[in-house]
Amino acid sequence: MTYTLDAFTKDAKAALTADNSPSGREQVRVLLEKLLANRQFVDEAVGPAAPMGTRKLYEDKDLGFVVLAHVNAKAHKSPPHDHGSSWAVYGQAVKYTDMSVYQRLDGGNDAGDAKLEKVKSYRLEPGHAGVYDVGAVHAIDYPDGSRFVRVTGRDLDHVKRLKYDMASGKAITIESASASR
Repeated sequence: MTYTLDAFTKDAKAALTADNSPSGREQVRVLLEKLLANRQFVDEAVGPAAPMGTRKLYEDKDLGFVVLAHVNAKAHKSPPHDHGSSWAVYGQAVKYTDMSVYQRLDGGNDAGDAKLEKVKSYRLEPGHAGVYDVGAVHAIDYPDGSRFVRVTGRDLDHVKRLKYDMASGKAITIESASASR
């Protein structure tokens, strides 16, 4: 039987209701990989006929988690950023996304002076997903035509987050859906 978006959202809700911790979010990552194995879903959500840009596929009215389709015409490299009080699971569908994970060395967690160190880099290939827990600092870098599905713990349009300017050594507060704004 084909695993659908509807089945994914029900299973993700059950996993997060039972365990809204890093291990519950890891279950969401595994479920997203299962969903990405469904070629029909990938074609409909982020395939050649899908509209360019980011669009919401689902928002859970009880838990608040959101499933987004990202159809990227142009290459993009984000600065290091976090998702504030939210978490995110990125699931690659088409091409790849290079992921970098950072650790904040200055002991802070607010805007202002900040020192980061890159601690891990890896490439998300189609069918694979990665988890970024609450407060995790990461950056993404993808080529023209990269497409992915992202699940966030809540709508990031309403979450205070930080992006990091590596040149100036500053953490800057952002409150939009894009860390590069």
